Parts: sequence; structure tokens; C-alpha cells
Amino acid sequence: MNWLATLVRFIVSALVLMFMGYIVPGFSHIGFFSALLAAAVIALVAYLLQSLFGKSISPFGRGIVGFLVSAAVIYATQVVVPGMHVTVLGALIAALIIGIVDLFTPTAVR
Repeated sequence: MNWLATLVRFIVSALVLMFMGYIVPGFSHIGFFSALLAAAVIALVAYLLQSLFGKSISPFGRGIVGFLVSAAVIYATQVVVPGMHVTVLGALIAALIIGIVDLFTPTAVR
């Protein structure tokens, strides 16, 4: 994955996190700075996990593991990001929504 695709995913994640408080129960409203910080923490942990495990697991397994890890990372991010409060259910719903948005986010550069 190149740096532009990573940047696009980072910005989309930050924007989605900003709007999660309006549509996801158990997810507090956060501002732009908090959303950027949360997206940075999520991107860093995702990068570390991807570099650790690589592409050695199946796509189906990667999807389920990715979803659960995303929910856990979103839940844990509230410790680092001031003003962000998430319930377990809110983290699961947010991970699902971010995964769906990420699925339709164009990251291929031609």
C-alpha cells in the first residue's frame, strides 16, 4: 500500500469518527482534533498489527480478525483521546461502519 492510499484511509477514518457520535449509540461526539488523534492511534495500531501478521492469514480470517481488532482499538483509543467515550457496543458498531466506508473508499492510484 502506498502513502497516498494510507493518507486517504486516514482522512476518511477521521471524518467517519467525527460523525460517529451522531449516528452510533454509545459513541460520544468528538471534535476535529480528537478525531485526527483517534485516527492516528487507530492507523498506528493497524499498521503494527499488519506488519506483525502480514498477509499470512486468509482474507476471511483477516476480515473477522480485522473487525474485532478495530473494535478493540476504537474502544482502547478512548484512553488516549481526550473527550472520547465509547461503549463496547458503540465500538463494535463504529468498527462495522468504518469497515463498510473503508470498503467503498477508493485507494487505488492509477
